[in-house]
Order: sequence, then C-alpha cells, then structure tokens
Amino acid sequence: MTRIAVCSRSFSRHPILRAELLRRFPQAEITFNDAGLSLSGQELIDFVRGHDRAITALERLDEAFFAALPELRVVGKYGVGLDMIDLLALQRHNVRLGWVGGVNRRSVSELVISCAIALLRYIPQGNAEVRSGQWRQLMGRQLTGKTVGIVGCGHIGKDLVTLLRAFDCKILAHDVLDFPDFYAAHSVLAVGLDHLLSESDVVTLHLPFDESTSNILGHRQLVRMKPNAILINAARGGLVDESVLKTMLAEGRLGGAAFDVFNNEPPEDMELLQLPNFLALPHIGGSAEEAVLAMGFAAIDGLGGGE
Repeated sequence: MTRIAVCSRSFSRHPILRAELLRRFPQAEITFNDAGLSLSGQELIDFVRGHDRAITALERLDEAFFAALPELRVVGKYGVGLDMIDLLALQRHNVRLGWVGGVNRRSVSELVISCAIALLRYIPQGNAEVRSGQWRQLMGRQLTGKTVGIVGCGHIGKDLVTLLRAFDCKILAHDVLDFPDFYAAHSVLAVGLDHLLSESDVVTLHLPFDESTSNILGHRQLVRMKPNAILINAARGGLVDESVLKTMLAEGRLGGAAFDVFNNEPPEDMELLQLPNFLALPHIGGSAEEAVLAMGFAAIDGLGGGE
C-alpha cells in the first residue's frame, strides 16, 4: 500500500489540496501534519518514517534525513525553491524528486510591480501620514519609462519582463546563464552586474541562495546604485547585506527598498524595519490563492500516479 506523509503545515490545512490528494490516491494511507508542527531533524524523520512518498515545503531534507528513511522513494516539492533539499543526498539514496519550477511566477511578479509602484509613489509613507492626521501631497515618480534591472532571469525574471512591457520600461538583465532568444524577442539588454546596478532605477532580485549568491549585493555593489533607486528582494534572504542597506537608506543614499525575504525570518532589526523608505513584507511572494493551488497540484503530480 502507498503511504504518503504530508509534512507541510499549509498543505495539510488547505481543504482543496487535501481533497485533491485524497481523490488522486483513494487507496493510500495519508498522514497529514494536522498538529501544525514545524518539523525538523529527528521529529521530521519520525513523521516520515514508514512512508514511501512525502510532500515537503520548507522542511530541510539532508543526508541524515535520507539515510534514516530507506523506504522513502519519492518527494513531491510544494513550492518552487530547492535550497532546503540536499539534491546530491537525494540522488545518492535513489529518491525521486517531483518538482516544477516557476509555478508561482505570476504571483511573485505582480508583487514586485506592486512594491516598485508603492515605493516610487511613496504609498507607505502617504498612508502612515494620513493615518497620523497629516495631509500633504507627496511627489513621486511613475514606473513607466524607468530602467528596471532584473538580477536572475529565470522563470520569475522572464515573467516580470513580459509584464513590464506594459510600462514601456527599459529592461536590463544579469544572469549566469544566457537567454539570447528571449532577450532579443523582448528587447532585453544583457549586462554585467555593476552596469545594471549603476544604470537601473529599479533593481529586483530573482536568485536562489547559495555560496555564489550569498551577499551578492554587499557594500561594493550597493554603493553603485543611483541615490534615488529602488531595490526589491522577493527571492531569498541572504542575498543582500542588510546592515549596509540600512545605513544607505537611513542616510538617503538609496531611494527605497522592499523586502519580502530576510536573512532571519521573522526579521529582528527594528531600526531597518521602521525606516520610512523601507517596505517589509512577511514572505508572501507565493501567497496568492492561485499560486498556492498551482504549487500544491504540482506537488501532487510529483508523487506520480495514483492507485
């Protein structure tokens, strides 16, 4: 008999995803994380033990996890990032990964555009001032016609390019891979990172976090940005040196920043969070109803055929 462990708390409490999994595997024994536990280490191993398939999201799957669970054959990934999975360990233990990249791309792309417009038009500051009894017009800037630099032109970066066409933006892209056909079709200029930072009015990050991208925007990179430029990180925490960013925002050497992800979550640097030109969000890039369903269905597909 197929036995499926659903480790993800959010998947387990989603009625549509639960119903779809039960429909697809009517004869399977399915264990949901109904207690809402944040599973890790031995507790995660104990939860999955005895199951041959699992759905995971933010749980860390490392060598110890796979070594302790020889019965596990398939992992269906709920979500788009793979940084929580030791892929080499997964391969060594002959576990198949069911995963589809970019299924939440439109959700993240729309959030990026909303952040850019909010910062360019001083929407957070205006809202705070009106609520406090002030009434003054804040002179902002349009997104239309601006130069947008996209660092990482994968699924989300490409989707963002298509949406920005409506705003007549000049688009610069930097990626370790080259996409000449896509760039040519959408009038995207591939440039080096330093050039992108110095020329862009809006810089948005769409990179995984690993050794090569850790603090990819440190002091040397951030000081290259225009003093009125906007920085958006809706990708992964750890890509930006947050202490340097805080200083630059506080001193007016950067126009504004919007972060949906942080080095530590929830973030603890209240000085950064309380800056009027910093927009902080609680990691909601993929938290649109449509994106959640797409990610959940992809995870179910990743488990393989039903019974």
